[in-house]
Amino acid sequence: MTATLPDLILEPMVRNALMEDLGSYGDITTRTVIPADTQYSARINAREDAVVSGMQIAALAFRLVDADLKINTVIADGQPCKKGDTLMEITGDAASILTGERVALNFAGRLTGIATLTAGLVAETKGTHTRITCTRKTTPGLRIVEKQAVLHGGGFNHRYSLSDAILIKDNHIAAAGGIAAVLKATRAQASHMMKVEIEVDTLQQLEEVLQEGGADVVLLDNMDVATLRTAVDMVKGRVGTEASGNVRLETVAEIAATGVDYISSGALTHSYRTIDLGLDF
Repeated sequence: MTATLPDLILEPMVRNALMEDLGSYGDITTRTVIPADTQYSARINAREDAVVSGMQIAALAFRLVDADLKINTVIADGQPCKKGDTLMEITGDAASILTGERVALNFAGRLTGIATLTAGLVAETKGTHTRITCTRKTTPGLRIVEKQAVLHGGGFNHRYSLSDAILIKDNHIAAAGGIAAVLKATRAQASHMMKVEIEVDTLQQLEEVLQEGGADVVLLDNMDVATLRTAVDMVKGRVGTEASGNVRLETVAEIAATGVDYISSGALTHSYRTIDLGLDF
């Protein structure tokens, strides 16, 4: 689940970040004050407890600046760390290390924040079969790495894009003429390989979905715990159940206890706190 992505996929994203940081004339501070051929060793250290993510990307950032840098990942993506732990060691040209520092830390701090928040929610669901999943509420252009960070935190991924699965939301239902209409359309047109999920806001809508058939998963949107429990009982395992809305560290255990199969949270990728990581020479 926490396998690394091919560097080939990540490289354009990291290269763009480096180009943004270098500007039109490069790192003039480093070029001005660091004597040529100065060699140094640096470490990325954790300033707080966390679950690590972004080490693959940090290493790639340094290598894109200077392929001769020696990089040793001490604590890999998906592993916990404590305050003061060294996550990565970088040795080689001091100017190259300084040039890649900010981009490496920007990615690593943010992705570690996502992994850490995810791990906190996952821990609250221990003892249940519920999976914590992310959503498409990601930073534009960074979805693939943010979703990877969710995996590093022990969570699971929802759709990567609109083309992955059919997810019928309330606006689709309204525009298409109702629940029966959208489910009939999916049965008539969708590939047999395509999963279908449909959002419901009420138990009445859920009953209509169950009677009509054609859905693999029902998204139980913004239902309170009592209603979720009733919904799971109504479904009786015939389709998967996903709870969404009002998912916080304080509420997730109670939601999982209702028996839902999945809990999706946009907060994993839009409301995390960046973890404090530092590069120390």
